[in-house]
Amino acid sequence: MSALSSEGILRVPVSERTLARQSVARWDIARFLKMLPMLIPGAILGFAILASMLAPWISPYDPNALDMKATLSGPTADHWLGTDQLGRDQLSRLLYGGRSTMFVAGVGVLGVIAIGLIVGTAAGYFGGRVDLGISAGLTVLLALPSLLLTLAILGILGPGTNSLMLAIIGAGWVGHARIFRSSILSLRQRRYIEAAQSLGASSSMILRRHLWPNLFTTIVVMATLDVGALILTISSLSFLGLGVQPPTADWGTMLNEARPFVGQVPLLAIVPGICISVVSLASNMLGDAFRDVVDVGRRSR
Repeated sequence: MSALSSEGILRVPVSERTLARQSVARWDIARFLKMLPMLIPGAILGFAILASMLAPWISPYDPNALDMKATLSGPTADHWLGTDQLGRDQLSRLLYGGRSTMFVAGVGVLGVIAIGLIVGTAAGYFGGRVDLGISAGLTVLLALPSLLLTLAILGILGPGTNSLMLAIIGAGWVGHARIFRSSILSLRQRRYIEAAQSLGASSSMILRRHLWPNLFTTIVVMATLDVGALILTISSLSFLGLGVQPPTADWGTMLNEARPFVGQVPLLAIVPGICISVVSLASNMLGDAFRDVVDVGRRSR
């Protein structure tokens, strides 16, 4: 019912349903504002991945097709980003180069996360001598710089795409294992883990149903941040001639091949350099934004 206030103003009481709708609307707006920093870097990274995956269908030319009559040309109607010293279309090589770089980075992320999760879980969950031995090994490996270890593996295996993937995986999983070990040690002390153990649940069931699902957000954040770091590493090693080998298109290889011609056709180096910088920055920003959203959600519980 309506009621008169002391000032004689007619006030209509608000129903509980209206208040619930208002609170839901405010919550949706707040959640959208929290997710907003993830939209732009997520869109950039998604666009780069999609364009790389669709390279065989959307690239205008074969990335290795030679046209000696159109070497080192600027942007034209036929070649939107110009051509390199062998007359190869830069746009096509850029798309295929992203495909190569993204593939190696994706395999590297999956490898370092998988190995780090397995080793960290073994150390954190079983403890005792297992934890002592693994922790000692991780301490020794962490004493070596990651880049130095990567170069050492590449020196043994030789340059190439497969060697590059093995090198970045072999050097990158160590830090992840330490993080997962700490997370497992913390989760293992929870009461629901003790309850599951008292009910006779096996270790594999506890890991699959209780521990690993709680590491999902950590895995997503780490994987997103790893993409940008690995793209920089892959491009740097390819630039030095230790990664993807010519004539396979790769952003780092394109930068290396453009060095002698930067003064003549600056676009040869500018475009792949921008792609490396923008995609790496977008990946890092996406990982930071996702981590902030997760931390806010945990604090609000």
